[in-house]
Amino acid sequence: MKKTLSFFVLYLFFISANGQHLPSLSVHPAKRYLQTENGMPFFYLGDTSWELFHKLNFQDAAYYLRNRASKGYNVIQSVLLAELNGLTVPNKNGHLPLIDQNPSTPNEEYFKDVDKVIEQAEQYGLYMAILPTWGAHVVKEVHPLFPNIQAFNKENAYTYGLFLGKRYKDKNNIIWVLGGDRDPAGYEEVWDAMAKGLKEGCGKRHLVSFHPRGYMTSSTSFHDRKWLDFNMIQSGHARRYNDNHRLISNDYHLEPVKPVFDSEPCYEGNGIGFNAELNGFFNDYDVRYAAYQAVFSGAFGHAYGHSSVWCMYDNGEQRYGGIDVPWIKALEAPGASQMGYLKDLMLSRPFFSRIPDQSVLLNNDTQAFDRLAATRDGSPSKNDASYIMVYTPIVNGNISIRTGVIASKQLSVWLFNPRSGIAYPLGVCENKGSFSLPWEWRIREEMGGPDWVIVIDDAQKHYPAPGTNLYKN
Repeated sequence: MKKTLSFFVLYLFFISANGQHLPSLSVHPAKRYLQTENGMPFFYLGDTSWELFHKLNFQDAAYYLRNRASKGYNVIQSVLLAELNGLTVPNKNGHLPLIDQNPSTPNEEYFKDVDKVIEQAEQYGLYMAILPTWGAHVVKEVHPLFPNIQAFNKENAYTYGLFLGKRYKDKNNIIWVLGGDRDPAGYEEVWDAMAKGLKEGCGKRHLVSFHPRGYMTSSTSFHDRKWLDFNMIQSGHARRYNDNHRLISNDYHLEPVKPVFDSEPCYEGNGIGFNAELNGFFNDYDVRYAAYQAVFSGAFGHAYGHSSVWCMYDNGEQRYGGIDVPWIKALEAPGASQMGYLKDLMLSRPFFSRIPDQSVLLNNDTQAFDRLAATRDGSPSKNDASYIMVYTPIVNGNISIRTGVIASKQLSVWLFNPRSGIAYPLGVCENKGSFSLPWEWRIREEMGGPDWVIVIDDAQKHYPAPGTNLYKN
């Protein structure tokens, strides 16, 4: 019923939004989150389709975009000069992006194709986080899987950035992302030049960030750059029990303050450590674990990826460490839908005042596999919260939460299922300064697991069920 209703609401949105511009995005004044031009919270929920412009025709692109919009995504991450032979193999319309592989001479026919996909995305209420080029075309480096064609220098990077900025300056649904899975060390001036061109071309209307290499962050090389509006980390695909919270927390506490999120965590269906034969594949639990650990540690949003979708894999093609499932079937992988429940949860409580706060955990002696993550609203070191959320990766009967940060004498307690988006109301209890789930409120076997979110509210606020958007009209 919930899925049917969401499709109906989406259908109405499509009708009302057809031909309309999406609101522009900016960094909220508190510098932790993004907002729309009318001051509404924007929880960045991105899906990764690096090869979208390169490998899909218009009909397949529309199908993909509709699918992601129906699941609650609001951002699509893609690349103009793609990694998989993007400079030498034409797109589905027979067009290469550059003339003679020269960034100073972009191919107008290719960019007309790009224009159409961007317009399709806007029709479905989606923003595009676009990489002007994959990092392989800037950084001279031998890759074990992909051929590198180094095409950029400082001069043509600026020219290309200026071209893109001007071309899309009137499109509100654009976010620019430099980088592309490469270490920028030694090439900073090239990225700086491209960023300068983008910002000049669009009149500083669009947000700009940088996609780093695995287990790195954009802040390492560019945090002090004025063109960098928010930080991206890539926690990557090397291990289970993703410790992206460390990178998120590091960037969260940097000065000047900038928003941060995990732009590439482990992909569902990808081989763990790129060795599926020995380690198996990442599954929906792994992507949920990475998502909740990052967001509860202070991230302003999250990106999801699937091993078959990022490269738009089809039967018979070369695989890159992922399961043998074509992209069109992989769209329905369980983790893909579950990410939308996370967005709904975060928008069901006050958004801009939310902070990470591990201090509310009274027994946080945990390892990676059972690491608790806590977030609330209010101010650090003050008892001014109106809600607390605690993510537990396993069913754990020994969680103790410091509820003294909520001043109210009465608490409303919920269990939120991150696999289904269902919230279970447990009841109202007295605020004694700490809380543990009583036996009668325990998580029962029939409810499923292993991971859950405990939501504790100031009972006087009368918040709706977790997952019910506070900000919808």
